[in-house]
Amino acid sequence: MRLHGYFRSSAAWRVRIALNLKGLTAEHVFHHLRRGEQRAPDYLRCNPQGLLPALEVEDGAVLTQSLAIVEWLEETRPEPRLLPGTALERARIRAFAQAIACDVHPVQNLKVLARLREEGWPEEKVTGWARWVIQEGLEACEKLLGEGEGPFCFGATPTMADLCLIPQLGNAKRFGADISALTQIKAVAAACADHQAFIAAAPENQPDAE
Repeated sequence: MRLHGYFRSSAAWRVRIALNLKGLTAEHVFHHLRRGEQRAPDYLRCNPQGLLPALEVEDGAVLTQSLAIVEWLEETRPEPRLLPGTALERARIRAFAQAIACDVHPVQNLKVLARLREEGWPEEKVTGWARWVIQEGLEACEKLLGEGEGPFCFGATPTMADLCLIPQLGNAKRFGADISALTQIKAVAAACADHQAFIAAAPENQPDAE
């Protein structure tokens, strides 16, 4: 397998965690987002959206969209489970993951913020927008966790929910979002911080880290 990513890409970070949790290795190919390398013709032939990540698998197929990649990993390498439990429990895990991946992350990512700057927004307002989006989204996610037993989002082992939460918390720190009142999310973050799969996937531990 070959994973196309960037050390700070939240979506690529999710897939790195998933691969680590499954005990899988991949060749890593890096595309510098701030230099626009994801728009290079060679990469656009791989992923016409010009987004990261993309995963090239053994038969030459290319998978895009982080959660689709994680679902593929879950179906083809089912252990350990990232979507465990009953159908209802799995739906709750997916809902939490999608709240971040579909609602929070897309409207505060690099592409959107760059467009706001092009429209003449001052940097303080751009940063404030990202901070507001993240903080509101994480406050809702705290409530979605309910009264779980932990230490991870939905139980004793990491799931798709955790691998979406941790990269988003990285963005929260970068933009100065206040998560001090989110006690369950902070507890999950502490558990993940001690887990080798999350440690190895962290941006600062990638070969292209700056």
